[in-house]
Amino acid sequence: MESARSIDRHALLEVLAEILPSIQTVLADDNYRLVGTAAALLLGCDLPVGDVDFLMRDRHQVDAFADALSSHNCLVLPTFLQWSPPPQETGQYWCRYDVGGVCIEASTVEASAESDYVEVSGSGPWTHYVNLEVGTRLLPTVRIELRLATELSRNRVQKYEPIVDWMTKNGCDLSLLKRAMKARGVSADRQQDVLSQLLSVAS
Repeated sequence: MESARSIDRHALLEVLAEILPSIQTVLADDNYRLVGTAAALLLGCDLPVGDVDFLMRDRHQVDAFADALSSHNCLVLPTFLQWSPPPQETGQYWCRYDVGGVCIEASTVEASAESDYVEVSGSGPWTHYVNLEVGTRLLPTVRIELRLATELSRNRVQKYEPIVDWMTKNGCDLSLLKRAMKARGVSADRQQDVLSQLLSVAS
């Protein structure tokens, strides 16, 4: 669901500054991550952002997140969305709130991951992250290399091109990016194209 309000970095910082005090009162830093396009925008990458996504370790954290935002307009109460049936049941437990015209979502991703380099599954987001400043607070945010791999795998040119452009100016962890692209099944040709752009700047 797209937010009613346009989300640029200023708007993102504004809404995060509003909700983080409540969120960080009930959630330990190791139990949540900012993910999705908002994570790249917070770093300073100018790309289209429709909503603000938080990943939670388990359902208890989603419930705590919902309680923390209970003074705001609830669009979706915490609920389980099933992707596949038992015995390999997968899905997400999630909620959605409107905060000043910005859609804020929190969810689990209840699916196994064979790799440690996927943005929202397995150990990837809990291992590969940075703490970014939001006012006087620090927000655990997934590494942009993992986000780029997600966008490349989805072939969303309008989102991965700005990230690549940002990396050419600000640098990145090429080893991490290579592992993330492989984990997301990005084609060899596309991997080579991205790496060529980044290596040409580095050299």
